Amino acid sequence: MIQKIFSYLIPIKIFKKKSARSKTIEVTWANGELVLDSENTNYSYGSLQRILRYGLRNIGYKNILEMDHILLLGVAGGSVIKTLVDEIEYKGKITGVEIDPDMIQIANQYFNLDKIKQLEIIIDDAFEFVLKTKDQYNLIIIDVFEDIKMPNFLFEFFFSERVCSLLKNRGFILFNTMILDEAHNIRNKKYISEIDSKLFTSKMLPRIEVHNELIIIEKVA
Repeated sequence: MIQKIFSYLIPIKIFKKKSARSKTIEVTWANGELVLDSENTNYSYGSLQRILRYGLRNIGYKNILEMDHILLLGVAGGSVIKTLVDEIEYKGKITGVEIDPDMIQIANQYFNLDKIKQLEIIIDDAFEFVLKTKDQYNLIIIDVFEDIKMPNFLFEFFFSERVCSLLKNRGFILFNTMILDEAHNIRNKKYISEIDSKLFTSKMLPRIEVHNELIIIEKVA
């Protein structure tokens, strides 16, 4: 495809849509791969896929292969799902929760998300879903953004405690956060300090992208 070849020289935008939830959604050929972007940041594939792959590698591919059920809060184009299925060859169930139906339509059209048999997509607010779900998960990936903003509820103790309660024994949370100023650094440190250290271990990974910091929580008891 000629667009793919030229994208090594210059990004080539092939789709743009206004979305009520995400403002602008764009699909672009960049460096030979399709990426999904919002107005100001990468939403799927590209740098975001590298960040979440780094987090999954830290948890350990061997650990992931032994899991039964993974929950993804914030699907966008589904790049982390592709990493799980195509690269790690994970065979268990994946539940993806995404608030923006436009995003899922684009993910199906351009990234073939609807071809992944073990994936169940639920259109819902992440906060509402976490309150309602009766399931327990081996891994919960939190990747919820509105462009470059992160909803405040993600860092509230009530939500954090609820998400932690959904983990199976030896389960993990992989939380992708955006750091744009010192207040965000303080926010992340406060978030980690509130995790119950008797039941969970928590750590921040060294950053591989300037503005993204990954938090990993493991249930140890």
